[in-house]
Amino acid sequence: MDIRPIRTEADYEAAIADIEQYFDNEPETGSPEADRFDVLADLISAYERKHWAIEAPDPVAAIREIMAMKKLRQGDLAELFGSKSRASEFLNRRRGLTMDQARLLNERWNVPAEILLAAG
Repeated sequence: MDIRPIRTEADYEAAIADIEQYFDNEPETGSPEADRFDVLADLISAYERKHWAIEAPDPVAAIREIMAMKKLRQGDLAELFGSKSRASEFLNRRRGLTMDQARLLNERWNVPAEILLAAG
């Protein structure tokens, strides 16, 4: 199999070049090539998580981004929260989300729960 740990950027680039062959010619499940692909993918993923981790946005940043993407206004958030002041306090980081607000954002706006429950 001749697979080594990925410790440097050069190792990473070599692993990427190595795994690319499988994108055009997908190995058959259960074959040695499929096993090699899986091991390479895991090594690459671990290296990327360690060196280029992308942190999830805090709840306020996530809600602001979702509001921008969906063309929602603060009034829409106020309607969801039941109060303009609660929406304003949340967006200005003066008040955190309640579990009920997090549930509503998850159910109605499809905001992932793990983002809503992150410390913000």
